Amino acid sequence: MNNEKIRNLKTHAANIRKGIIEGTYAAGSGHPGGSLSCADIMAYLYFEAMNVDVANPKMLERDRFVMSKGHCAPALYAALAEKGFFPMEDLKTLRHIDSYLQGHPNMDTVPGCDMSTGSLGQGISAAVGMAMAGKLDNMQYRVYAVLGDGELEEGQVWEAAMSAAHYKLDNLLTFVDYNGLQIDGNITEVMNPEPIADKFKAFGWNVLAVNAHNFEEIDNAVTQAKQTNNKPTVIIAHSIKGKDVSFMENEASWHGSAPNKEQKEKAIAELDALLKELGV
Repeated sequence: MNNEKIRNLKTHAANIRKGIIEGTYAAGSGHPGGSLSCADIMAYLYFEAMNVDVANPKMLERDRFVMSKGHCAPALYAALAEKGFFPMEDLKTLRHIDSYLQGHPNMDTVPGCDMSTGSLGQGISAAVGMAMAGKLDNMQYRVYAVLGDGELEEGQVWEAAMSAAHYKLDNLLTFVDYNGLQIDGNITEVMNPEPIADKFKAFGWNVLAVNAHNFEEIDNAVTQAKQTNNKPTVIIAHSIKGKDVSFMENEASWHGSAPNKEQKEKAIAELDALLKELGV
């Protein structure tokens, strides 16, 4: 991956983060912390990995994406807007009455959204079904999903993991956004899901690990996943909750709290500074 491509992905990620901040501020509610932590993954998927068509969101041969941690809809919405599925300005209607951008993704109203999610554990199950359908229909599309690390405490996740391995779904690639924090604090103190890698290996998955904020590592892992046959792949992406907004980083309190006006302006200023460093 050359420097220009990395620069472009960093630019998209910063814009996605700005969209997350603008949306949650305008809503006065939402989940910025975990949305910011997976923004680089979203930028990579929508601007490098996935075959999608803004002009034809329901294209049959498109790759599918499932935001299994549905409360991080602000990251999905911002990525879709950055890609051009709908205007960035609409992010400011997040969670407003009559807005099509509600607190959790809705495939019936949001252009480019492949699955409605909310209850944790159900999204990855839907992704498994999509991947299985692709195999049965002899389609070449791939299915991507993002799981939260706290979401791994849901038993349904492991039922889905068992099914994906049993049916040899090598067209399924799942990221675990491992920022280490959930609404009540450190995941290892709330309900320890470790050892995560060993568990997925025991369930028959191909397991990789990356720095969630390093595009070269993400690209190398996705390339390896695509070369893996007869196994689903999970990429354990070690991330920072609240990434690139200084006062939100590694703070569990920002799991489900929206910034006020002063905090929004500070966050946007920091992200604009990053963009300036990138020459944007």
